[in-house]
Amino acid sequence: MSRSLAALTLVVALAAACAPGGSGAPPAASPSAHVGGLTQGLVAYGSPAGVGVMDPASGKSKLIAALPAGAAFRLSGPVWGPAPGVGYPLVYFTIHDDRPAESRDSAGVVPYDWLFRADPFTGTIEPVAASQDSFSEGPIGLAGNDHYLALTSGCCADYEVDALDLTQAGAAVKVLARPTDPVTFFTEGVAPGGSGLIAVRAFSSGAWYWLNADAGALNPFPLKLGPDDGPMVVSPDGTTAAIALPDKGALIEPVNVAVPLATPTPGAPPSSSPSPSAGPSAKPSASATPGSAAAPRHLNSALPHPDGLAWSPDGKQLMVAVNGELELYGASAPDGTAPAGRFFTGSGIVGVSWSGAIAGKTFAMVKPGAGPQPMVDALLVSTRLPAAADTPDKRPFTKVYMWQFDSSRPSPISSIADATPAVLARYPPLSAGVVTHHWATATSWEFLGGCYRYRVVITGSIPPVATTIGLAANTLCSAPSSTPRPTAS
Repeated sequence: MSRSLAALTLVVALAAACAPGGSGAPPAASPSAHVGGLTQGLVAYGSPAGVGVMDPASGKSKLIAALPAGAAFRLSGPVWGPAPGVGYPLVYFTIHDDRPAESRDSAGVVPYDWLFRADPFTGTIEPVAASQDSFSEGPIGLAGNDHYLALTSGCCADYEVDALDLTQAGAAVKVLARPTDPVTFFTEGVAPGGSGLIAVRAFSSGAWYWLNADAGALNPFPLKLGPDDGPMVVSPDGTTAAIALPDKGALIEPVNVAVPLATPTPGAPPSSSPSPSAGPSAKPSASATPGSAAAPRHLNSALPHPDGLAWSPDGKQLMVAVNGELELYGASAPDGTAPAGRFFTGSGIVGVSWSGAIAGKTFAMVKPGAGPQPMVDALLVSTRLPAAADTPDKRPFTKVYMWQFDSSRPSPISSIADATPAVLARYPPLSAGVVTHHWATATSWEFLGGCYRYRVVITGSIPPVATTIGLAANTLCSAPSSTPRPTAS
């Protein structure tokens, strides 16, 4: 499948504070995290100040990825997910550079969407992928499980569904549904565990489907949801769904993410969309027995539309991002029951995700981390046109050639000095071109982090200028160093 450039609108910011800012005492029923293990996991949250994590047993919190003041970036997420070689979940989130864009006559930025992951126990943050995006306000609908991370990018009815296999080192962001398909979708959630089922809602009709990332297929959705419902989150055991309603809080109802799925009905999208399948190849961690769960019911119908929902590891509590704060509810509480806990009141909370139990770690091990802006700004510096080519008479003739290589091992691409016919024939370049005073790739999510580096030759209007750049660093991973370097992941 081809990848296309775009990204969408969602004002999601990430969260502040070292301590909850409201009635932040955790409910008395919450078990304490024993030494050596966070039995109740960690809650990742988002506010204008950045991405943070909170211990649900104590209510303590720390910021692990700070964002600059002044609404410089729009954020989506966070969500928890695995990373190759790491024995505990990490926090994934996206940002869109929302600073004023440059023009021919004024300085500014070339807007990018970025996918980052933060390790709460080392304090490190690393870029996973980046995509030039001058048309939208960034990705939306970020959702993830133990296998996939999914999101929506695009603008103005041209939306695509992108997915990343979190279990594979060096995996690229893959397009599952393209803007050129007859039906475009929004991501709304995922099935739990290692499932490849992504809940999507059709842009035009509002109908819901499973988009099967494993099989590349579109399957019927087991619940009857409306065109304005969502997002939704499924309990860790795969038996219960919580769905954000437009104006009446959240609805909790039984779901079975492992039942055999029939082929789509005649009302399903045409065959040029992802092909229908008789059933998912994904294998959720558990399945529900039909009729074993309670009937659908409201969590708190007095609430407005929740911006995010997250189940506790045992599926007995639900954390709701609503009214700019986090509210904790018992999943079986009657409609209208007051929250058991309120956190970060007035902090502009929008995103929330709750990890599973984390063995061998305590909240005291969480380390505050720096923010992503230095990496965002470094890419802008690296992609600036040479001064000699950045003139009104030279820009129309300037050509940009770019190649990707894994810098952890020797590669002939790393020494390319000119885009000669022989070089282009042997090493076909990626698609890239001039964007005002910078250059950028023409394909979405082309830049990858880890040890991937990009050899760039700028020529046409000037003698060839060759450089090597990367998202994490411009130095090759194979270069001598006294400090460990990231793998190509």
